[in-house]
Amino acid sequence: MNDILKGIKNIIFDFGGVIFTINPQLSVEAFKKLGIHNIGNTYAELEKDELFEQLEKGKINDAEFRNRIRAKTNLNITDKDIDEAWCKMLIEYPKENIDILLTIKNKYRLFLLSNTSNIHCNYFTNKIINEYKLSLNNIFEKTYYSHQLGMRKPGEDIFLKVLNDNKLIPNETLFIDDTIINIESANKLGIKCYYFNKGLKLTDMFF
Repeated sequence: MNDILKGIKNIIFDFGGVIFTINPQLSVEAFKKLGIHNIGNTYAELEKDELFEQLEKGKINDAEFRNRIRAKTNLNITDKDIDEAWCKMLIEYPKENIDILLTIKNKYRLFLLSNTSNIHCNYFTNKIINEYKLSLNNIFEKTYYSHQLGMRKPGEDIFLKVLNDNKLIPNETLFIDDTIINIESANKLGIKCYYFNKGLKLTDMFF
């Protein structure tokens, strides 16, 4: 990993699967327990549903999302049940990840770039405050969330937004993500990339 850090001044981190432990299949199973069986048997199938893409692009708000879930399923499910099922995939911030980020933020300009939704964002921003008395804004120079920007990875526009906003030089910038299609998109713009394959840890990368 040391070789890829040569000449790097800026690091753009993906969130879920890199900094925060997730298991998306848990949300699929939680929806099934609510009686929702027609939105996919795997998370990959669920992501292909236009409803979830619109949610992560901020094209629909939380209330519209919940109402459309109820309409798709013809079930009288509470907002709380829907939110809890959707957030079931969000597991934890490993302490070593927080420690690493707090250490390297003095060496690199750090940015967060996540495909997410308002429901998820509220959950994980509150979780880090409650567990570590920290805000993600204490760690990252700036956070970028798809639902606030109206665009999501792997679209090149979202990477250009981060580069242009912060006057980042692509070959001095490292992007770390656990989804290969996002890596390929960023790489086309000249950004150095690291594919955070399953089983890797941030401690493997920086120490």
